Amino acid sequence: MSTQTPLDLFWFIPVSGDGSYLGTAQGHRPPEFRYLKQIAQAADHLGFGGVLIPTGRNCDDPMITATALAAHTERLRFLVALRPGTISPSYAARQAAAFDRISGGRFIVNIVTGGNPTELAGDGIHLPHDERYAHTAEFLSVYGPLLRGETVDLDGRYLQVKGAKLEFPAVQQPGPPIWFGGSSDPGIAVAAQHSDVYLTWGEPLAEVAAKLGRVRAQARLHGRQVRFGLRIHLIVRETDEAAWRVADDLIARLPDSAIAAAQKKFAEESDSVGQQRMSTLHGGRRDRLEIAPNLWAGIGLVRGGAGTALVGSAETVAQRLREYQALGIETVIASGYPHLEEAYKVAELLFPVLGIGRQAGAAKVAQPEGEFGTSGTGFRLAAAS
Repeated sequence: MSTQTPLDLFWFIPVSGDGSYLGTAQGHRPPEFRYLKQIAQAADHLGFGGVLIPTGRNCDDPMITATALAAHTERLRFLVALRPGTISPSYAARQAAAFDRISGGRFIVNIVTGGNPTELAGDGIHLPHDERYAHTAEFLSVYGPLLRGETVDLDGRYLQVKGAKLEFPAVQQPGPPIWFGGSSDPGIAVAAQHSDVYLTWGEPLAEVAAKLGRVRAQARLHGRQVRFGLRIHLIVRETDEAAWRVADDLIARLPDSAIAAAQKKFAEESDSVGQQRMSTLHGGRRDRLEIAPNLWAGIGLVRGGAGTALVGSAETVAQRLREYQALGIETVIASGYPHLEEAYKVAELLFPVLGIGRQAGAAKVAQPEGEFGTSGTGFRLAAAS
């Protein structure tokens, strides 16, 4: 595939809260719906292909949030995280089909098996790591066929379903896409057999290439092909130096005690292979955060899950994204702190270089000199001159 093909760039809805600095209450923005609506409408207007809404104990409910946001947006797709152990596959399929119809075909599911046994126990999920993925496979053996219009019977180890079917189909055919991420062997197996898009966090290129290769090889055993996406943060500015200053400032108020507490929590509570890989990248140390050219692991000092960012000018970040694209990545799910302002930064600086979004065309329009180009006072000053 050509690396000149435009990437599909998604943004992120921070349903656990937002802010300008990591590890501090300074500048914190709670996940109030009015604020989340601003982010979604900005992403919709700017030309992002969709938004990811995560799930977990510290997140407001993604399905309800997505449903509400869909009513305030026009074209934005919603990648809604779903934890299989919290809902029956038949009911989840009915919800997905309803959302897809009401939104005009804008629903995507992100299946998240979950990697924190302590948190999962609070949701009534008590299976060990590998069995959670076996349960996920059974869940998808019902959920996927239902949305493809099939009647499903399953007498599984974890799920028993008889005569399940959907009376009201989804708009997208053969059904809303299934996205999935997992770095362990059982996770790779589930992805290869059931997912349409496999998601990886932002690791160095060689590690990502090896992981995608494993998914491809296992998918071939099932006679399938899987597409690929990258979940990563972006810090984009006019110059590389300016971007690195923003990265440094993001963790400038982060106390060492918060880093130690977060890393201890990840090590003791999580059995996620992906989380282990994220933590290993930096080892909890501030002095080894650039783990590959322009790939910065500072966010992972305190944030679980996706913990890396690409840092640099638009040209630099575009080059790095094209390197991932050359491996097979088609979609990038990006985010940045705070998410409202950074959506504009990414769209205004990066979109034109990548040739995506509405900014790609807008950037080519000539602007007369003035305070704000053709708008407002700048237009009047330019006209007067």
